[in-house]
Amino acid sequence: MRRINVVGTSGSGKSTFSKHLAGKLSCPYYEMDSLFWKANWQESTDEEFFEALSQVTSNEHWVLDGNYNRTVPIKWHKVDTVIWIDYSLGRTLYQAVKRAVYRIISQKELWPNTGNKESLKKVLASKDSILLWTLKTYHTNKIRYQSIMTDEQYSHIQFVRITSPKEAKQFIENIIA
Repeated sequence: MRRINVVGTSGSGKSTFSKHLAGKLSCPYYEMDSLFWKANWQESTDEEFFEALSQVTSNEHWVLDGNYNRTVPIKWHKVDTVIWIDYSLGRTLYQAVKRAVYRIISQKELWPNTGNKESLKKVLASKDSILLWTLKTYHTNKIRYQSIMTDEQYSHIQFVRITSPKEAKQFIENIIA
C-alpha cells in the first residue's frame, strides 16, 4: 500500500482513519476538502481542483481522504488501494452530529487559510447542511462502492471495506510499515 484513497459517506470517519493510517505508514496525508474549499466557502473550479489533486497524487506515497466522484480518473490513475469506511447509517449519523457539534462549539477553522467554520445555521438550517448531505448520500454511496468493488475497470485496485470502528483500529494496528 503506497497510494491510498479512503472513501465513505460524510461523517463516516474518513479523515480520522486516514490521519492514523498516514501516520502508521509515515506518508503524507491529503484531505480532498482542503484542496477544494477556498475562503468564505467558495468552491474551487474543476480546473483548480483537478490541478491540486494531480499534484498531490503525483507523489509515490500518500493517503488521500475523500470522495468527489468526478475526480476518480485523476485520483485512481495511480492508486493501489481504496479503503471504504462503511459504518452503519446510525453510527455514521452519530459521528456526523458529534463532529458538527464539536466544530460549532470550537469554531475551529476547518481548512487552513480559509476562515471556513461550522455554524448552527449552516448545520441545521441550510440546504448545504452536512447532516442532510450525510442522509442524502449514505445509501447511494453504499450502492456505488459495492458496484465499483466488482467493476473490471478497477481490477488493478485492492479494495478494503471496513464496517466498524473496531475493524478500523485492527486494520491500522496490523499494518507493518
